[in-house]
Amino acid sequence: MLSNELQHKIDFKTKPLGALGHLEQLAHKIGMAQKTTSPRLSHPHMVVFAADHGIAKAGVSAYPQEVTYQMVMNFLGGGAAINVFCRQNGIDIKIVDAGVNFDFPSDLNLIDKKVRKSSRNILEEPAMTSEEYQQALKNGKSEVEEIAITGCNIIGFGEMGIGNTSASSLMMSKLFDLPVINCIGRGTGLNDDQLQNKINILSAAIDKHTHTKTADEIAQTFGGLEIAQMIGAMEEAFRQNMLIMVDGFIATVAVATAWKKNPDILNNCIFCHVSDENAHLQLLDLLGQKALLNFNLRLGEGTGCALAYPLIQGAVNFLNEMSSFEDAHVSNKK
Repeated sequence: MLSNELQHKIDFKTKPLGALGHLEQLAHKIGMAQKTTSPRLSHPHMVVFAADHGIAKAGVSAYPQEVTYQMVMNFLGGGAAINVFCRQNGIDIKIVDAGVNFDFPSDLNLIDKKVRKSSRNILEEPAMTSEEYQQALKNGKSEVEEIAITGCNIIGFGEMGIGNTSASSLMMSKLFDLPVINCIGRGTGLNDDQLQNKINILSAAIDKHTHTKTADEIAQTFGGLEIAQMIGAMEEAFRQNMLIMVDGFIATVAVATAWKKNPDILNNCIFCHVSDENAHLQLLDLLGQKALLNFNLRLGEGTGCALAYPLIQGAVNFLNEMSSFEDAHVSNKK
């Protein structure tokens, strides 16, 4: 049985039993996902989906909406945190325009998957029509299909979109039938008055859309175009049996949406960090997951994935390269 074979290989490395802690559990999970006692990591990729949110106009963020396209330009120029960490760890990065409210020049190294310019204002109507939502899922799927051709077997997803913590809070509330106030945090840095305004706005949004029940209905009504494309991308990554590096709160909401449709997706997910966003730890608990890092990050972009990648490499490397007691002629515990 593969699980027992992996555990035996881990236990008989030249170390006290369990001495590598969570790294041992991570190695076991990767081996089970790849169905081998000798897993490998190949052509790691990071995909950052960007889109604007209609609800941003209601004042749920400390930053104006134009920061979305400005940050996309920063990604493309290589100057954002995610660029730095991907360069450091040899991760290929792709930037996807899922629905930014801006006309980008055609000569940029930007992947155009724009469904529309910004999701709609959910205080007035669903964020997306059914057709737009399905197109967003397909767009995310197709991006992963293209990346799979490179031989990639581990992929992380980041996001950029002013207002997307609000969309994610609403999705979490509906997915798990929780009071929305339990799912709301300060996002990009709201003060107390701004936070109360956010609570009022999101409570009104929940009250307006009481009919949503299925995971897809919830994502279509409350989500964003970048979140929808991330859901489609994660589902395709699972179909391709890739390891899925999960970033912070927003990416975890996307995984939770996919999990509601297919719980097996968690077998391939590596949750990279606990966000400083208020509800993320609660969401991880609801999914029965532990994250690798807790650095009080709340940047998004996939930064937690890129920072955690060396730990994932460490789990694979010790499993493949560390001597066993027998190989090293070291006496084991009696």
